[in-house]
Amino acid sequence: MTTPSTPAPEQTGPVPPATPRTARSWLRDHSELGVGALLLALGVLVLTDALTMDVDITQRGPVGPKTVPVVVGIGLLLVATLLAVDVLRGGRGQAEAGEDVDLGEPADWRTVLLLSGVFLGSAVLIEPLGFPAAGALLFWGAAYTLGSRRVDRDPLIAAVLSLAAYALFDKLLGVPLPGGPLMGVL
Repeated sequence: MTTPSTPAPEQTGPVPPATPRTARSWLRDHSELGVGALLLALGVLVLTDALTMDVDITQRGPVGPKTVPVVVGIGLLLVATLLAVDVLRGGRGQAEAGEDVDLGEPADWRTVLLLSGVFLGSAVLIEPLGFPAAGALLFWGAAYTLGSRRVDRDPLIAAVLSLAAYALFDKLLGVPLPGGPLMGVL
């Protein structure tokens, strides 16, 4: 602080230019807001669908088909809001210490494309073959694509997983899944 009796100190050297913060650099520093916006949009979509759902008038009890989607939608909106507040207050997501991804290596597009093909193939085959057979092909194809070469064990595990998932959804939860031609045998 200067007083009238003491002169202001002289500046030595050039004054560094002020770096203006552009909108692009601000967005780069707050990129987690994009995740918050995605969660907000997803929450609004889920709530809109849940609240406009047609429900049978004969449904009784407090828990109906709207309850879980409404709870999930409210949860998504809450998480989106909390994330945005945290980011705007200066919070930053930290990289995991155990992450072993080498960002200098190129992406493994072969694996991504093979997994996409296995997934799309099972989606196409689910109607003609049924869920158990298409699911077994999905599980086995994913295991093979990700590096497992145990042809004696993997198809058996895939078939058991697929039949268990079919039984869980179709028989226990009442979600109808196509059984396919093998259901007459089983």
